[in-house]
This record gives sequence, structure tokens and C-alpha cells, in this order.
Amino acid sequence: MKRETPEVQVRPAAESQVCSFTPIAHRAARVLVLGSMPGAASLRAGQYYAYPHNAFWPIMGELFGAGPGIAYEKRILRLKRAGLAVWDVMASCVRDGSLDADIDEASIVPNDFPAFFDAHPQIGHVFFNGAKAETCFRRCVSPQLSDRGLKFTRLPSTSPAHASLSLPQKLRAWRAVAAALKK
Repeated sequence: MKRETPEVQVRPAAESQVCSFTPIAHRAARVLVLGSMPGAASLRAGQYYAYPHNAFWPIMGELFGAGPGIAYEKRILRLKRAGLAVWDVMASCVRDGSLDADIDEASIVPNDFPAFFDAHPQIGHVFFNGAKAETCFRRCVSPQLSDRGLKFTRLPSTSPAHASLSLPQKLRAWRAVAAALKK
């Protein structure tokens, strides 16, 4: 006699609502770098790009002297003095873990970019830290933005999940941020 196997129900992993930080920005900022949403390590630390294997701070160290070897507050100050602002495209979303691929697209709430650009009128160039930031910005933010004459450039993600490029290769691409600030 054949025994029936009870049906096993698989529950999806618990997802949670995550929220981004306030921007790093001085009123005189000229360049904005946008990520998608802080990862779990950053959210726990309350700091942008806190995951130790993320290349953001090593790159900022090479470009602006704002490397991971100095206190976070000093790094922020150096970026502001250089004219660089840092923020995320998303104000909130539902995501399990840290990966952009785990973001529930329907849950994305973008940050208030019209107000941000009104408060930072000297920003002329926006750099995206990876494809997800650019895609989300173009889908969720661009349609609501008036033409401000902004230039947009996608850079390779500093995330260790984007391992197809080495740190020196990423740094070469990210030199465009420093060049934009010299214009």
C-alpha cells in the first residue's frame, strides 16, 4: 500500500522594511553620488557603506583623503569640503538581507529629490553607484523631476557583490567623480 506524503508548505523568508539615511551634503555640493539603499551592516552602524568589504571608502580615500582609516565623521567632513554629496535613491523599501536583488520593487519609496535639488542648486552631476541605483532613479524619480540640466553617469558598484572588477579597475572608473568636481 502506497503511503501518501504530507504536503510541505514552504514559507518565504521574512522581509523587513528598511529606510535610508539623511544625505551627506553641504549646501554648496556640486556632485551627488547615489546608492540604492544601505545594506544591513550600514543600517546597523548608522553609517553609509559600513560593510568592510565595500570599496566605497577605500575609493573615497584615494580620491579625497576620506578613507576607512579615519573616523567616519572626518570622512563625511572631507567629502563635504570636496563638494561631494552622498545619498540613496530609495527612502524605504522592503528587503530581506543586503542585496539589491532582494528588494521588493513594489515597495520602493524614493527620496524627495525635487526638494533635495532645490536645496542644493549647484549640483550639476549625479553619479550612480551601480546599476540598481540608476535603474531605480530613472524609473521612480526621473519622471517627477523637471529638467535641471543635470548630467548622469553610472559607475561600477562598490559592493563586493559586484566582483567582476578589481578595486584598481573600480577606482579608475570612479576618478570621474573627482574630475567632475574640478570643472
